This record gives sequence, C-alpha cells and structure tokens, in this order.
Amino acid sequence: MVLEATMIVVDNSESSRNGDYVPSRWEAQADAVNFIFSAKTQANPESSVGLMSMGGKGPEVLVTLTTDFGKVLDGLHRTKIRGSTHLATGIQVAGLALKHRQNQAQRKRIIVFTCSPVHEDEKSLVKLAKRMKKNNISIDFIAFGDLDPENTQKLEAFNENVKGGDGSHLAIIPPGPSLLSDTLLSTPILSGDGVAPRGGENGADGGGESGGGAFEFGVDPSTDPELALALRMSMEEEKARQEKESKVKGETAKEPGLEGIPEEGGESQPLLDQNGEASGSGSGSAPAPEVKKEKEDDDKMDTA
Repeated sequence: MVLEATMIVVDNSESSRNGDYVPSRWEAQADAVNFIFSAKTQANPESSVGLMSMGGKGPEVLVTLTTDFGKVLDGLHRTKIRGSTHLATGIQVAGLALKHRQNQAQRKRIIVFTCSPVHEDEKSLVKLAKRMKKNNISIDFIAFGDLDPENTQKLEAFNENVKGGDGSHLAIIPPGPSLLSDTLLSTPILSGDGVAPRGGENGADGGGESGGGAFEFGVDPSTDPELALALRMSMEEEKARQEKESKVKGETAKEPGLEGIPEEGGESQPLLDQNGEASGSGSGSAPAPEVKKEKEDDDKMDTA
C-alpha cells in the first residue's frame, strides 16, 4: 500500500462539453475522479487527494490535499466549463501544491485528464517533464477526446522523459460504450492500487465469475465505498481476534500442568480399606490406640 499525495487535474475546457463519451466528457471525468479518490484512499487511508482545473483563464486549485471526499465532490460541482486548457501551467501549479503537503513521507503524483488539443510544443513539454522527474513527481496522463496524432505524440514524448522509479503512465482511451472509469481499471494507473476489476471486465461477460465474484467481499468499492471499507475492517478485526486467541492457546499449552504433582503423604490411598472402614491419610490409623492407652494410664494414676 503506497502512501501517496495525488493531485488530480481535470480538463474543464469547452472540449469537455462533447458527448462522445458516456454521458459526456466532463461527466466521464467526474465519475473517474470519484473512482480514483476511492482507489487511492482505500489502498492507504493516510493517502490524500487534491483537485484542480486547468481550463478557462488559467489553472485553479479547487481542493487542497484532503481525505474528505465531500470536499472533492464540492470542488467538481463548483467547476465551470470554459475556455481552453493550460496544460504546462496546470502541471507546474499541481507540483507546487504537492510540495506543500503536510505529510512529507507521501510520494508525489499528478494525474492529468486531457480531452482537448495540446497547445504547448513538444520541446517545452519535454523540458517540463525532466524538471518534474528531478523533483521526484510521477505524472499519469489520461488522454481521451481529441486523440489526433500530434496530441498523442506530445504526450508520449512527455511520458518518456518523466518516467521514474515510482512509474508514470500514459493511458489513451478512445470513445466507446464503456464508462471512462471502467476502462481505467485495465490501465497501470489504477492496477497498482489493488483495485479489483468490475464485473464484465477482462472477458468475464458470462458464467459464475462475472458480477460480484470479481470484487473483494463481492462488493464494488466504486459504487458503495463505505460498505466495502466496513467489510474490510470487519475482516481485519476478525483476523486480529483469531491471532490473539491462537497466541493465548499457545501460552496456555506451555504452562506446567498439575497432573505430575504428587499428593501429600506419598502415594494416594483409597477412601475405604479392605474392611470397608475409612482409611487414614499420610500418618495412618495405627497411632490412635496408643493415644487412648496413654489416657487410661493417666486416669489410673489419678485414682491411685
């Protein structure tokens, strides 16, 4: 479970109004942001996610790094579709936001959605990619919408120069009947976060394997993240309880038992002797008559 601080950059330019992705390019992005947030925070609860836009007059930080999903939803609702994109400036602003993260142990990652033409030239993008790599920032691109060869060539050049130890990925997703978030599951961007594929993915269109069987606990974390988290916590608590019980049993087995400790007076004696009378313990029944005899002698001496 990687501890990460992730800034998600959405494309809110006029190109995001197009409806070639279900239900539209902007709504497809919003659904994918939803899913990425759930995947990152479920992979590690201490990971944080921020949100910013790069359309309009310039990039805007909508939500700083947070673990509160409500803030991310609010940021998406406040975003206006307008203008054109500012890709290079948006990446630089996202890098500054990651620099001021509270937990410096978090790895830095930027996920950029782009569905409009890339106006920056390839040379400036390569230079920016090398600078991001020097600052140990991983950058993932989710390219959809305008996928002309010039755009993809620029993004591929950026990706080749930004790749580092933590991995930077480029996912090119053409239009299709599937949701953008569903298609992301088969890309390295989310496959490294332990996210189970949704039902029907990877050829499981029929048979008993499709549906809920493809998910951990049979629950899709993207549709009901609270239930999936509760089931996972319950499983971890049960596992901890079982480990505690097995540890207690192991310690009990090591303690010496009472079976080998002999009773007082040597060997154990039966409750009744051969004559059916109670048997004495330890000292035996023989001394009793002697005590009685001594008492009789004392009485005779007093009489005399």
